[in-house]
Amino acid sequence: MTRRPPSDSFAFDTAYGLPIDHDRRAFRSALGRYPTGVAVVTALGADGSRIGITINSFASVSLDPPLVLWSIEEQAATREAFVAADHFAISILAHEQEEVARQFAMPLGDRFKGLHVYEGLGGIPLFDEALSVFECRRFAVYPGGDHQIILGKVERVSTRPGAPLVFHEGLFLGLH
Repeated sequence: MTRRPPSDSFAFDTAYGLPIDHDRRAFRSALGRYPTGVAVVTALGADGSRIGITINSFASVSLDPPLVLWSIEEQAATREAFVAADHFAISILAHEQEEVARQFAMPLGDRFKGLHVYEGLGGIPLFDEALSVFECRRFAVYPGGDHQIILGKVERVSTRPGAPLVFHEGLFLGLH
């Protein structure tokens, strides 16, 4: 039996390994089939202002030393501040925190509005109710195509029981 490629497939450019689909819709669609957790990264800007962003690009890297990574788009308004921040926190969201995820994904405005915020290591802003919080010191930053990859050395972690918020095919879902 011969398998026919799906209609939304794309080919890779053999020289660079990139999809040759110019608008990359098929590539994004394929990535969307992989469910990811949802997290918020918080830090302080150089001027001491609180910054935060919703991400789904989080991964563990090493247990010894304890390292995690996340990535931020080159075009993100807060990219420079996050890349320069000595400390940051990654808060893994619970299934009931969809509004928090949406709030930190807003293009403008006070992303911390209405949240009880307290200080973590290095003065980083933290908020209540996350399933896990990884308080990190910046370990390294690497270029990654149209993103910057930020590695953090975990200095403190907290966790609570609960079900995670998941992102799949453009939708927030609760895992119960």
